[in-house]
Amino acid sequence: MKYRIATQCQHEGWKPKNGKARQLPIYQSTTFKYDSSDAMGRLFDLEEAGYFYTRLQNPTNDAVAARICAMEGGFAAMLTSSGQAANFYAVFNICEAGDHFIASSAIYGGTYNLFGVTMKKMGIECTFVDQTLPEDKLATYFKPNTKAVFGETITNPTVSVLDIEKFAKLAHAHGVPLIVDNTFATPINCRPFAWGADIVTHSTTKYMDGHAVSVGGCIVDSGNFDWLGHAERYPGLTTPDDSYHGIVYAEKFGKGAYITKATAQLMRDFGAIQSPQNAFYLNLGLETLSLRMHKHCENALQVAKYLKQHSKVAWVHYPQLQDDQYHTLAEKYLPNGSCGVLAFGVHGGRDTAIRFMDKLELASIVTHVADSKTCLLHPASHTHRQLTDEQLSAAGIAPDLIRLSVGIEDVQDIIDDLSQALASI
Repeated sequence: MKYRIATQCQHEGWKPKNGKARQLPIYQSTTFKYDSSDAMGRLFDLEEAGYFYTRLQNPTNDAVAARICAMEGGFAAMLTSSGQAANFYAVFNICEAGDHFIASSAIYGGTYNLFGVTMKKMGIECTFVDQTLPEDKLATYFKPNTKAVFGETITNPTVSVLDIEKFAKLAHAHGVPLIVDNTFATPINCRPFAWGADIVTHSTTKYMDGHAVSVGGCIVDSGNFDWLGHAERYPGLTTPDDSYHGIVYAEKFGKGAYITKATAQLMRDFGAIQSPQNAFYLNLGLETLSLRMHKHCENALQVAKYLKQHSKVAWVHYPQLQDDQYHTLAEKYLPNGSCGVLAFGVHGGRDTAIRFMDKLELASIVTHVADSKTCLLHPASHTHRQLTDEQLSAAGIAPDLIRLSVGIEDVQDIIDDLSQALASI
């Protein structure tokens, strides 16, 4: 029986048999016992599926990954220790020194640094592009060694909406996969595979966890990209892996090649696995995700409308607003709501924004975003405080931008808090 997504949040991944625990157990063990050396040897040869060391795989993690995979409509998935690890693995699994990939310039600052600074030191070049450019202009950024295209369904912190179909068409025309970070929308509000994306990533730390108690990430593969059809471009998947007795992943594992390689190679060597305890917390969050996302979106739209009409507010960006630049794309990709995050600025710029935030009582000033409690951050004062106003503008972040993550409290209490803080400036 094929379940709808609200049911998948509750029932996919862990399917207990007669007399077994109804709730997903925490397999808090580093190792797993086998009755013979040969049985464990077959695991190391990738001849059989199973567990031998939690640095690579763990039953709790795999059950949660399977739930997220089902929710996204994917073929295979894996959990990672953070969203940063998920995005790194997603790209590094198909790129190596001398390769190139393309990413939207509007992505989360941490991912921007990962791609533009750290991976550059590894010999992998990233070209950042304006995601609003027309297809013919974007096509000029592809190179013979381009291996992937990356974007976010809803960007952090500017809440822009990616034209997934446009980027999927471009990527496939050049023989490369499209990777989409679906953290803010979650599969409740957008399933990028339906629009042509090939790989989806998540910072599960955000809405999926929902309670700000566990850091984690996830990679989901659609199984749709034809690695063998582009064999010369992806030797890591289509030529023998000497570290696993010459296995050719795309031949041996078919649709499961991408996640198998990421597990067998990258998780083996880097070990950025999510702890089983955190996976358990994540699983609890997933059970209420469909309910929470509806409430987040409902509250955020009311807050956005309130801020939009306030005389001390200079501008508001929220895709569900009728006059928002991304409203048309939101209607296409996010018809049931986008997320609880919005961006706005107050008259008076950077200094006034700081004074406003310091007067809030309900909303918390934190680095986090997208959990059940209302919180906010001023990039110019916090995550990007080393940049000048000119540098902030060049990065697409207004100096007065406040990222507000609207929680699931009573919306009138949220508005009242904003109102008294705005009155103080």
